Amino acid sequence: MRYLPKSDSERKHMLQTMGLESTDQLFSHIPAAIRLKRPLQLPAPYSEPALLEFFKTCAAENATGMVSFLGAGMYRHFIPIVVDHLISRTEFYSAYTPYQPEVSQGTLQAIFEFQSLMCQLTGMDVANASMYDGATAMTESALMAQRITSRTDLLVAETVHPEYREVLLTYTRHLNTRVRNVAFTESGQVDLDDLKKRLSDKIAAVIIQSPNFFGNVEQLEEIARLAHERGALLVVAVAESLSLGLLRPPGQPTGDGQPVADIVAGEGQSLGIPISYGGPVLGFIATRDKHVRQMPGRLVGQTVDTGGQRGFVLTLATREQHIRREKATSNICTNQALCALMCTIYLSLLGKEGLREIAIQNVSKSQYAISRFKTIESIEVLFNGPRFNEFVIRSKERRKFSDRKLWKQKLVGGVSLKRFYPRLKNAELLCVTELTPKVSIDTLVDLYQNG
Repeated sequence: MRYLPKSDSERKHMLQTMGLESTDQLFSHIPAAIRLKRPLQLPAPYSEPALLEFFKTCAAENATGMVSFLGAGMYRHFIPIVVDHLISRTEFYSAYTPYQPEVSQGTLQAIFEFQSLMCQLTGMDVANASMYDGATAMTESALMAQRITSRTDLLVAETVHPEYREVLLTYTRHLNTRVRNVAFTESGQVDLDDLKKRLSDKIAAVIIQSPNFFGNVEQLEEIARLAHERGALLVVAVAESLSLGLLRPPGQPTGDGQPVADIVAGEGQSLGIPISYGGPVLGFIATRDKHVRQMPGRLVGQTVDTGGQRGFVLTLATREQHIRREKATSNICTNQALCALMCTIYLSLLGKEGLREIAIQNVSKSQYAISRFKTIESIEVLFNGPRFNEFVIRSKERRKFSDRKLWKQKLVGGVSLKRFYPRLKNAELLCVTELTPKVSIDTLVDLYQNG
């Protein structure tokens, strides 16, 4: 029911049950001097039809039919309607931690399946469930690397999402941690020479993002080799998880069996979670078996009960609610189970080939957009490294049109990079996904060309 109305007689009966004579007595603990003595300045109450009509009018003010070229950590992808249908079942409404396995088998199995899918995507042995978002997952991975190596300092690539790096600085500000940036080259990738100079025996981890903030794929194997030579771990952040449908998993060993990523920290939003004004989203961490005791979050395991039936249990939960506070690996208590379920259903529906097909569409459409922009003399496409679905353009002269003109064409432009990288003036980060129509790409290019 939308409303639970109470009649005057029902209100009187409720007050009598509580031993009160009036509603005012419910607020007697509030000092009279600060109690509001007049009615709230609100319009008269609406009837249900009038209220529904009011919200319809408000909803009509929202922009509809827009095509967005925004990316930068949040991505618009097609989500099959069955995802929304299944998560709407009442069994999944609560994402509370499943303390009692005997009554939480459905939730536990969903988390177990999610962990298994994350391991397959990342090429790692074990994955947790779950973190707030990609930024906290990356930062918790850095703290995890410090515990594993017993070292304090961190190297983070400038190509890592600027907001992820801000979260890292916030976490480590009160710790004895030195965080240093590693520069990038004209290819839009980590500067390997600068990385070599900054590596030392104090570095706990090298943190990179691939595809990085500019949309370029990093040289994981070479970065891993340099980090491991100095005893540091490699943390790979993945903001656009859909890219793992096509790119080599960060945790997959090289041809000669050498390890690449030691920890993969990701944002799962692009795997079946809609963009809802910035959240909720889903962070995950995947790592090697040998590091599992230092991993934050929780692990669900599969077992067999006394009757020989398959069952699921909370295998590991190294947080302060379960163990001594000083032994906890993290104080993140939230279990993003509903978002993890969205991700699980989405990946199960698409399968390996479906995910790969969508990833290929992202690459193909972004390459088409790049080829169109390269025909404009006043536009420079920055960074020539391999890309997934994002790229950077820079106007050689002041842009001929305003954002308002974009909006009239039902388009939302890219992200200005000036506020993150002052030296990249007039540069924009654009994202093209499988949902970006060719005609919208052509319209955007024409605006840049003709104003």
